[in-house]
Amino acid sequence: MSSTASFTLDVPTVLCIAFSLSLMPVAYFLSSTLVPANKTRDRVLFFWHAYDALTHIFIEGSFLYECFFSYTTVIGINHVEPFFLNRPDRIYGPAYGTGPSSRLWQEYAKADRRWAGADLTVVSLELLTVFLGGPAAIYICYLLYQSSNEKISAKSRGGVKATLWLVSTALATAELYGGFMTFAPEWLTGSSQLATEDPVYLWLYLFFFNTLWVFIPLWVLWEAAKELRAAFVSAEIHVESKSQ
Repeated sequence: MSSTASFTLDVPTVLCIAFSLSLMPVAYFLSSTLVPANKTRDRVLFFWHAYDALTHIFIEGSFLYECFFSYTTVIGINHVEPFFLNRPDRIYGPAYGTGPSSRLWQEYAKADRRWAGADLTVVSLELLTVFLGGPAAIYICYLLYQSSNEKISAKSRGGVKATLWLVSTALATAELYGGFMTFAPEWLTGSSQLATEDPVYLWLYLFFFNTLWVFIPLWVLWEAAKELRAAFVSAEIHVESKSQ
């Protein structure tokens, strides 16, 4: 367990939290605009993947930007190898930036100190999340929009849905794996980098903002399993009817 100052609600903190939550109404607007109201499950799926994409690309993308472009010079000061980007004269990370995105991650780093710097495991996971997970979520939103189009043929819609559940299954699995690899090192070391003693940092920053990417991907996998089962049952019925 790390030792950190208690949560303080000041203007910069409010702005950081508000920005993080502001992506939800944007995702809701997109889902309610692009998916028919009678397709409740598709709307929920669209909302989640739109929020997922916005978070990965804009919020987590800003973390990568800070890791690669914000730094402090440490000439004459020895720090531990390996050196990020093989630069022994620099320490990278949001902690050394001055812009709005650096302030956002400086705030989150009060709950998880790894996000103040360029932690190699975190950066490696975020490269996959931003450049593969984000585009995959956008593609799923596109497929959901396509599948709601009543003008396309049943065969085309079936192909769209098959691709939709394949990609959403892969993305949900990746989200769960990424979450495990982010927090498993902390569980194995007694949460040395986490501010688990402060209730706001624990329940809002760490629990709420992270378990969304546990519970909802699990639900997506459950829905995908139901679709897969229904497809196989339908295929078996079709084969049996043709053989009679």
